[in-house]
Amino acid sequence: MCRNIKTLFNFEPPATEDEIHASAIQFVRKLSGFNKPSQANEAAFDLAVVEVSEAARKLLTSLLTHAPTRDREVEAEKARERSRLRFG
Repeated sequence: MCRNIKTLFNFEPPATEDEIHASAIQFVRKLSGFNKPSQANEAAFDLAVVEVSEAARKLLTSLLTHAPTRDREVEAEKARERSRLRFG
């Protein structure tokens, strides 16, 4: 899994359109192997980003959980602590 793709489900506040779009770009980049596609592949790349964004949005709105929502800042601090432990 690409490390730049972040979990977007069950957060307060919910994921924004920008976050969903950014995760779609990262996913399509990972699948295609292109950081920036050539002109010949740009239309296919852009269409894939739109379709993945739509699929992600549908997924996020249809998922259910009984777990309490997570706080973005608390989760970010946990990630920073894991990074400090890992990299010193």
